Amino acid sequence: MKYRLTCLSPVLIGNGQKLSPVDYMVWRNQVNVLDQRRIFRLLAKGPRLEGYLAQLRRAEKLDFGSWGGFAQNFADRRIPFDHPAAAAYWERAKGESLQIPVFVSGPDGPYLPGSALKGALRTGILFACWKDRMPARLEALESERMTRRPGETIEQEALGSSGTSLMRIVRVSDSRAVPVSALRVYLLRVASLQPRPGGQLELVWKQAPRGTVESRRVEESTPWFAEMAAPGTVFEGEWRENAYLNQPGVWEALGWKEPLETTTILRAANEYAARLLEVHRQYARVADLPLLLRNLDRIAAHLPSDGRRSCLLSIGWGSGLLAKSGFFETGAEVYRRVLSQSPLYARALHPGLPFPKTRRIIFHENQPATLPGWALLELD
Repeated sequence: MKYRLTCLSPVLIGNGQKLSPVDYMVWRNQVNVLDQRRIFRLLAKGPRLEGYLAQLRRAEKLDFGSWGGFAQNFADRRIPFDHPAAAAYWERAKGESLQIPVFVSGPDGPYLPGSALKGALRTGILFACWKDRMPARLEALESERMTRRPGETIEQEALGSSGTSLMRIVRVSDSRAVPVSALRVYLLRVASLQPRPGGQLELVWKQAPRGTVESRRVEESTPWFAEMAAPGTVFEGEWRENAYLNQPGVWEALGWKEPLETTTILRAANEYAARLLEVHRQYARVADLPLLLRNLDRIAAHLPSDGRRSCLLSIGWGSGLLAKSGFFETGAEVYRRVLSQSPLYARALHPGLPFPKTRRIIFHENQPATLPGWALLELD
C-alpha cells in the first residue's frame, strides 16, 4: 500500500539543524547557501582569508558589499523567499531570528521521514484514548508525587511501551525525495493574547528576546524565517499493516484492549484534527485575524466525510503544543494545577488567558495568513 501526503499549508520537518546567517547570503530575493569549503580554498591562495574569518567570528551576517560575489558564484543551493517582502524584512532583522531551520534532506533531496508521519498519527490515537479518561487521570496525578516526566507514564498506560505499542500495527517508510524547488523560505511572526478591561482579549505580536507590540505595529515585531515545503507539495512512500498482530491471542498477549486497524487510526486522526482546527479557529476569531480564519476553514474542508482512507494531520515544526499533546481541555482547573507544578510551564499559565496563548503564524504579502504544518494523508 502507498501513502500520499499533500501539504495544505507550508510544512517543515526539520533535522535539528539551522542555517547560520554567516553560512548564507540573501541576494535576488533568495537565500544562497554558501559552499564554505570552496570559499576557504579560494581565499587561502591570497591575503583575504584573515579578513573573511574575522567577519565570520564577529558579524551577525556577512557584509554583502565585501563578500556578495560569493552569493553569486559559491552557492550550494538557492532557496527563494515565498514573497519578495520577506527578503526586505530579513535585511532589517537581527539576532537569533536570522537562524533558518532547514528541511530534512538525504542524498537524493528533501524527504518526509516515516517517523514524523507515524508520530502525528500516534497523537491522534492518544487523543482517542484520553478524551474520556484524562480528567480522572489528572486528578490521580495531582495527588501523586510529581515525577520528572509524568506525561510518559500516562502515555504508556494508554498506548503501551515500545514493545507493546498500539502503533506497531503499521509500518511507514520514509517518502521518496521531492525536488528542491518545492522548498521556500517563509516569514513567520509569533502572535499572543493580552487581557484588557472588561474581560476582553487583545492581539499582540512578540518581540525577541522579550516584550510585545500592538497589532497595528506588527512590523515592529520580530520576524522569523524557516525553510518549508510549499502548499501542494506531495510526499509519497510505502504503508504496511502488520495484520498478524490482530490475530486472536496475539493482541491479547500484547495487552491491547482490542485489535487495531488502519481505519481506526485514520478516524482518530480526523477526530483530533477537527477538534484542533476548531480551537485554532476560535483563536483566530478572538484575535480578529480574518485571513487566517478563512485559511483554517479551507483546511477544514479537506476533512473526509465519505469514508475515504484519508485524514488531516498537523505535523512538524511550528504546529505548536496542542498538535503534540493529545489533550485540548487546557482551561480545566485540574489540568492547570498539575501543569503549574512544572517549572517549564508554570510561568506560562495566566488566569483568564487561554493556554497556550501564542501561535506561530505564516505571513503572506505582509498579512497573517495561515498556520504551519497542515497536510492531507491519503492511502491507496
